[in-house]
Amino acid sequence: MDVDDVINPLPPLPTDPVSYPQISTVPDPIRLQGVGSTTIFGLNNRFSMDYPTVLNGKVAEEEFQKTVYRINRILQYEISQNVKWLLCGCFCCCCTLGISMGPAIILSRNTRNKVQKELSYENVRLYHKIGLHWKLEKESLDDSHLRHYVLVLEFLPKEPILYPD
Repeated sequence: MDVDDVINPLPPLPTDPVSYPQISTVPDPIRLQGVGSTTIFGLNNRFSMDYPTVLNGKVAEEEFQKTVYRINRILQYEISQNVKWLLCGCFCCCCTLGISMGPAIILSRNTRNKVQKELSYENVRLYHKIGLHWKLEKESLDDSHLRHYVLVLEFLPKEPILYPD
């Protein structure tokens, strides 16, 4: 019998992560592309309300569609206002040396902020409680320098309660 056996009678814990139970992997996030007819500064005026089958058993189809409907309602109003200011800015661009484009750029930023605020409200209201997270993310188009915004619904990882402290 060794001195270490008397002091620490428990067997050592395994240090390799393979011996611990495996936690299920987090599925890939769901990306909703814009399907509207108008895109200004990368933000489309409508997103698809089709219910992804990956969400079966996680969130009700009505709740998902209500969230996307709220986002679409914000975008429909704001993008129509942005189009008016963009056209006005383009007509006056030569006379004002480009300063007239400022309101359209500021309105586009305000639109993104309104969409992000609505998404954060929806996250707090429902989606964080069921392990999901909405966000608005900028994504590049196919092999070009153009970028557009997509709605991303991520699955939040579960807390590993089986690992020792």
